[in-house]
Amino acid sequence: MSWGLLVVAGVVVAAGGLLQGLIGFGLALVAVPLLALLDPALVPVPVLVVASAHAVMSLAREFGHADWRGVGWAMLGRLPGTVVGIWIVDSLDPRSFGVVVGAAVLACVVLSVLSWRPEPTAPALVTAGVASGSFGTATSIGGPMVALLYQNQSGPEVRATLAAFFALGSITSIIGLAATGNVTAHQLWSGVLLIPFLVAGFLASGPLRKRFDAGGVRTPTLVVAGVSAVVLIARSALL
Repeated sequence: MSWGLLVVAGVVVAAGGLLQGLIGFGLALVAVPLLALLDPALVPVPVLVVASAHAVMSLAREFGHADWRGVGWAMLGRLPGTVVGIWIVDSLDPRSFGVVVGAAVLACVVLSVLSWRPEPTAPALVTAGVASGSFGTATSIGGPMVALLYQNQSGPEVRATLAAFFALGSITSIIGLAATGNVTAHQLWSGVLLIPFLVAGFLASGPLRKRFDAGGVRTPTLVVAGVSAVVLIARSALL
């Protein structure tokens, strides 16, 4: 990776790290479409690497607020979802898949705005985990599915729970992709080189969290999830 590309990609990752540090997800929303334009090799493996690092830091910062029961149910779905994601990477048309994923997320956002008030029940978490594993492994955008279930919870609980889920889920996706020959040393090293930029964005989110939490996280969650769906649909249409 050239120094110029590293700096530009690093700024993108820092912005994504700041957003995810505030509401619990959104790193992939910012990073995936822009990094894919800069260098397609930066998606999905390097994004999964930085997502894993961010999740570990977020969990360490707000460990006591995590809903571990919810994490367990979501991971129960994430494991088979990862297998589906690997199959998608190997065989499915990414354009059609991206449009379907984006449309599904957008439909959930619209329902939430109108009348739907989802709760993180066991069946809902397992279903969201399957979807997140599939979409996250194939496109690096797997956060909105689980985040929507926690939209009515407190900021610290949302961030800590999603961090725990992302830490386990991202590592699972990397291992699964590596086992099927979809990971290279260059991709892993690219992700490692972006981690210092990620740390900068994460640290910037620290003093802003409480001010952000005062207004609640439901509206920002719906906005970011909706934008991620639109971005995914647009990116898929341009493939």
